[in-house]
Amino acid sequence: MSPVRRCSRTACGRPAVATLTYVYADSTAVLGPLATYAEPHCYDLCAEHSERLTAPRGWEVVRLADASAPSRPSGDDLEALANAVREAARPQRRTAQAGGGGNARGADPMEVARRGHLRVLRSPDS
Repeated sequence: MSPVRRCSRTACGRPAVATLTYVYADSTAVLGPLATYAEPHCYDLCAEHSERLTAPRGWEVVRLADASAPSRPSGDDLEALANAVREAARPQRRTAQAGGGGNARGADPMEVARRGHLRVLRSPDS
């Protein structure tokens, strides 16, 4: 017997990544991370079958997030990344605010040194 649990779907030999449990009283199918132990009334599913899972008409599917699995980027994540790139591409205004040819470090009392786009900041305690 293999130590790796396999998908419960017929003719599918892929490794299981999720466990499906039916709650008949609530007409709900619960899909969550792979259970620690194989339960008799639960179904282990591979990644492909767990993504394509549909419930019978009138039933609800509850997908529990797996904290250990990497999450897919959402629209908010992509927008935050785009905003960060735009901010990094903006010209530095710090030298202009420091009075023309002044020292850029004087504009921010917390900044100790700068190398390219990285800054070394003074500890707030000192």
